[in-house]
Amino acid sequence: MSLFYAYRAATRLLGPALHLYLNRRKKRGKEDAGRIGERFGHPGAPRPKGHLIWIHGASVGESLSALPVIEEIRKRYLDVSILMTTGTVTSATLMHARLPDGVIHQFVPIDRQVCVARFLHHWKPDLALWLESDFWPNLLTKANKAGTRLALLNGRISEKSFKGYSRYPSFIRPVISAFDIILTQSSDESERFESLGGTSVTAVGNLKFAAPPLPADATDLATLQEQIGNRPVWLASSTFDGEERIAGDTHKKLAPEHPGLLTIIVPRHPDRADDIEASLIAQGLEVSRRSRAHLITAQTDIYLADTMGELGLFYRLAPVCFIGKSLSAKGGQNPLEPARLGCAILHGPDMSNFATISREMLAAGACRPASDADDLTRQVNALLHDPETVKNLAEAALGYANSKAEVLERTLDALRPIMREKGIKEVDHA
Repeated sequence: MSLFYAYRAATRLLGPALHLYLNRRKKRGKEDAGRIGERFGHPGAPRPKGHLIWIHGASVGESLSALPVIEEIRKRYLDVSILMTTGTVTSATLMHARLPDGVIHQFVPIDRQVCVARFLHHWKPDLALWLESDFWPNLLTKANKAGTRLALLNGRISEKSFKGYSRYPSFIRPVISAFDIILTQSSDESERFESLGGTSVTAVGNLKFAAPPLPADATDLATLQEQIGNRPVWLASSTFDGEERIAGDTHKKLAPEHPGLLTIIVPRHPDRADDIEASLIAQGLEVSRRSRAHLITAQTDIYLADTMGELGLFYRLAPVCFIGKSLSAKGGQNPLEPARLGCAILHGPDMSNFATISREMLAAGACRPASDADDLTRQVNALLHDPETVKNLAEAALGYANSKAEVLERTLDALRPIMREKGIKEVDHA
């Protein structure tokens, strides 16, 4: 028996364990208790009549990349409905706030054949657009067999994942070959997908370049600007465990040299906020928390922005930002988001999740790497003393972020043959 069919047998036999696992996640707040049925393939909404395009993004980053695709599809095509699936509570919350009216959101079903069959039988999608790399074997191969055309958008496989997949070709080949077309971020990614069994593989660029600036509530922005006044500000965004303490240490070292210094910390996972606050208080810092509607007062050292979906607000407030998951954790977060909003960008030594982007930004003078915590402190200090350099870094970052927006048009053009095949009519702009 090939590894692929062994996986299918395992997901069938482990059904009760998977149910128990999801129910435990529900108790910990990792699943939406009111929508847990969707994870078992039970629909949470009726299927609209006519053509249906299903778009899947595993979590926050992938689902954000889907937003400009959704907007462009709605401009180009008539009489088509869109179903968006994600796999996490945080991404579902974000999609509730950001999806256009009329787009349906559901949680993606777990990868058991019975759950997948239930999902596909109800929704009957004409076309599935998969973002990046969330490869569920049963879901993808069953959708393909049911007649849904599959396109991978913004395809990405890290070098580490590629080496792992390459050791088990009997498992990964049926999954990758289920895609009718694969649109990748780079030629390196294309070569990896082709090696794993992908066909019709084309490098069109990274869809993250097509994303609009993160939004911010104008009233909230004005309120926080008034509370901050003329204080010097820097931001540690999307931080992981350990990076909040580093940000706190940086604040303590720099506060005597920059009177009134305010450090904003936006943790990647707000559910860690209680522990983060306790750690910062133990460092002798005064903390105000956004989730508790605390004001930024003259005594506030750290503003802990422990909410979801508000990064656009804090990038607009801070001229200098550090990108998390790059110092105490690995991989980094999306540097294009602060680049679009006028930030001078610092990051740690590991930006492997955005390797090409961070390398090109560095070459363009659009960001600066910090080798360790001490170097981060030194560089934040230098930028707070040098507004002209901050301005130059921010302008270079914005120029880079705007340099490849044509990727969206290339992506939609590549999808046109499948749309025509499925009878999805394009708007005549003549």
